[in-house]
Amino acid sequence: MSELALRRPLMNRRYTLEVRQQMAWPWQAMILTVSLVLGLLISGAILVWAGVPAGELLNEFVFLTLFDAQSLKAVLFQASPLIMVGLAGCLAFRAKFWNLGLEGQMIFGAIGATAITMWEIGSPAMRLPLMIIAAMACGLLWSVAPVLLRLKLQVNEIVSTLMLNYIAINFLLHLMYGAWKDPKDAFPYSPKYESFELLPDLANGLSLSIPIAIGSALLVLWFVSISRGGLYLRFVDKSPQVARSVGVPVARTILLAVLFSGAWQAWPG
Repeated sequence: MSELALRRPLMNRRYTLEVRQQMAWPWQAMILTVSLVLGLLISGAILVWAGVPAGELLNEFVFLTLFDAQSLKAVLFQASPLIMVGLAGCLAFRAKFWNLGLEGQMIFGAIGATAITMWEIGSPAMRLPLMIIAAMACGLLWSVAPVLLRLKLQVNEIVSTLMLNYIAINFLLHLMYGAWKDPKDAFPYSPKYESFELLPDLANGLSLSIPIAIGSALLVLWFVSISRGGLYLRFVDKSPQVARSVGVPVARTILLAVLFSGAWQAWPG
């Protein structure tokens, strides 16, 4: 800033706010931590203001969740598929495709996996791999329409993916209240999976989904940081026009990222 500008009163100076292009990992970790703490404090303040005793709030959300073995296992079990969905969704976001159809793609993944169990396709040893393949295939197919509408007709993917969520939910309800209703209980849920159709448990009752989620996070980190596909995604994320001018296959990169996103986030369902 020049000497003349420094002499100006503060009210007369001009300031600009710019997005930081690169940020060190410690700063990112600090910002994430502060955001989580602020979010917890605001949520806690709202609950206390609504009449929940502060002591019970601390006991329920901290001690019973983090220091009780069964509760911690339940939290980790529920967190694993959400981690997988978040990782897959971020790949589509990196390609400038705002995929808000995560719920619908996960629902159709669950429908595809359940279809394998309902029709008893494959031997017991092959049932779980076939369920994973069917789930990923259904999630991929459910993401084809919005990405093609975006690439071919410039239809906004926010609208198309959101609308497909409602179709998926209603199709699931049609199955649960119809052909797939449990014949024993007559309640709107499918018959229970057999033991060989579930991910096996590790020591102390921890599910195999936990190391799978951690391994997937490392795999996605490698992909976006080192691989050629990750380099293409960074080009597309920064500027599709510049990426196209230097020879990056923008349309193919977006297509593959969205299809992979739809397939990957479907199978944890």
